[in-house]
Amino acid sequence: MYSFKDVFKRFSPFYKDYIPYFILTIIGMGLASGGTAYSAYLVKPLLDEIFIAKDRTMLELLPYAIIAVYAIKEAGRYMQAYYTAYIGHDIIRRFRENILENLLKLDLSFFHEYRTGELISRNTNDVERVRTVVSNLIPEFLRESFTIIGLIGVVIYQSYELAFYALVVMPLAIYPLSVLSKKMKKVSRQSQEKISDITAKLSEIFNNIEIIQANNAQKFEHGLFKKDNERFFKLTMKSVKVNELVSPVMETLGSIGVAVVILVGGKEVIEGSMSVGAFFSFLTALFMLYTPIKRISGLYNRMQDALVASERIFFLLDQQPSIINGKTSLPEKIESITFDKVSLFYGDKQALHDVSLEAKAGEMIALIGDSGGGKSSLMNMLMRFYDPSSGSIKINNIDLKTFNFHELRYNVAMVTQRVYIFHDTIAANVAYGKEIDEAKVIDALQKANAYEFVQNLNEGIYTHLDEFGTNLSGGQRQRIAIARAIYTNPQVLILDEATSALDSHSEQKITEAIENLIKDKITFVIAHRLSTIKKANKIALLKHGKICAIGSDEELLQTSKEYLKLKGLQH
Repeated sequence: MYSFKDVFKRFSPFYKDYIPYFILTIIGMGLASGGTAYSAYLVKPLLDEIFIAKDRTMLELLPYAIIAVYAIKEAGRYMQAYYTAYIGHDIIRRFRENILENLLKLDLSFFHEYRTGELISRNTNDVERVRTVVSNLIPEFLRESFTIIGLIGVVIYQSYELAFYALVVMPLAIYPLSVLSKKMKKVSRQSQEKISDITAKLSEIFNNIEIIQANNAQKFEHGLFKKDNERFFKLTMKSVKVNELVSPVMETLGSIGVAVVILVGGKEVIEGSMSVGAFFSFLTALFMLYTPIKRISGLYNRMQDALVASERIFFLLDQQPSIINGKTSLPEKIESITFDKVSLFYGDKQALHDVSLEAKAGEMIALIGDSGGGKSSLMNMLMRFYDPSSGSIKINNIDLKTFNFHELRYNVAMVTQRVYIFHDTIAANVAYGKEIDEAKVIDALQKANAYEFVQNLNEGIYTHLDEFGTNLSGGQRQRIAIARAIYTNPQVLILDEATSALDSHSEQKITEAIENLIKDKITFVIAHRLSTIKKANKIALLKHGKICAIGSDEELLQTSKEYLKLKGLQH
């Protein structure tokens, strides 16, 4: 559970970069608060010197003094508002960048555990709530505190006896306000969790719109969204109810203090022990005093909302990857990859059991078997998306964990059955994350049998693709993904159902291209269609996370009933 002190501490590394802006902000606060307090004091000369003593000199001077005081006050308020907004927005800009930077380092298991919409909500809605603390709440809190100090000074200066009666009610407000703030924190937590649910649901709907429409599930999804939205509305109204109670509590308690002041002060004015101007200056300062006190009480409630949001974003910033990057450079030439009695658990579920497999340069290894057999899990460990629960994976007989995984992933290219197309040009998609080299892009597209359709597009390789590549066919998207894998000329290729979306003609072309590419590479092919793996050096048949048969096509036909069964099903 975070306190205000904890939140300030987390922001403190940023503060030193904004010292000049803080100085200007404090000067602005001082001018605004001082101007407010002095404008209350000016009521005394206004009444005593002008309306009662009828001093013409004062009549000529005081209006200018009032203009000057208000001009200084508003200039100070503007300075404070501008520079605090600058500090707040800039700190939050950096915070968002830091959150994303940290998230990008985390393991795939983290992203499987947390919904995309929830992570987006935390990096947008929750960060925005924290921004209000830095940009609005803290500066307002300081400004109103300075104003309170200035006005209390005026009140005490005019009459310390009346000040006692006026201010004694303030401690009485502490208990109801503390109760309200606790309720506010609870409601804020529920509200932020619910807005995460709404964001996650919208993300799910928009990412799966084809399935929703194909199944006529629009009303069903809309109904689920309405329920979440209704709950969020109720929580929002709870928050409004709690927050808006601050003003009535403060106004009611304040009215008691004002009533006592009028009784006692009025008596002193009648008896002549206090001037009319001093009394009204006191009363003006008192009325003005309750406004910042009321605001600070409301700010405290709003800060509870930001505290909850802080907990949620600091959680993301504090996450550490469980897969630690190695420090050793990858060998210039990968001669062999060895899986040695590898097992893998996803939580309580065991995906792989003591799998042993070896691949050498120039070999194609086919992984076949039913869905859920562990084929993709094996390749995910080679990419170091996951580490083995037991056993080891070795490159050139050196443990995979010792290598820098950025170098590893540069040299191991993966094409999955799920095609990832970014909202950018074809060239940027092929050279994704790297500098665009036109000749290399065209070469990769040609090898992937994609350049023929790309050059017929209006802007060729610089044609902009829609989100998810919806302006391409499924087969075209798949060929772009294959070109991306080819672009870096990797030492290891992983093709996870890479030709599944292609027609037989395109599949044949790509198979030929891959055969030319893999001569000196290690290639792993995950396939359900056995026709695509006839030329594999080894075929590993996985079932329930174990290799139940391994060998060439001819060897498996002679030795494996499971392989024969698969062949029989596909004839």
